[in-house]
Amino acid sequence: MSISREEVEKVSLLSRLLLSDEELAKMTVQMGRILEYVEQLGELDTDDVEPLSHALDVSDVLREDQVTDSLPRQDVLANSPNCDDECYLVPAVLGEQE
Repeated sequence: MSISREEVEKVSLLSRLLLSDEELAKMTVQMGRILEYVEQLGELDTDDVEPLSHALDVSDVLREDQVTDSLPRQDVLANSPNCDDECYLVPAVLGEQE
């Protein structure tokens, strides 16, 4: 399978790459070779091959969620530069302060 220069220009545009004429010529040849290789892979008999979502066995590396007691509110607010008895106090971001 070959690829035209116009197709390479379109791919470079979609990739937001500004390629010179020399680079376009080089990429046209290289992308053509890649597509030929992919065509070769398509000729393989894969009828007895189970489809995979990942090449390696993947397992969840995160621990199970466990419910625990939270920190006391006063300890959490202790390092805040500005707070009341319940919450962090931050400057208003939207609108005007009254």
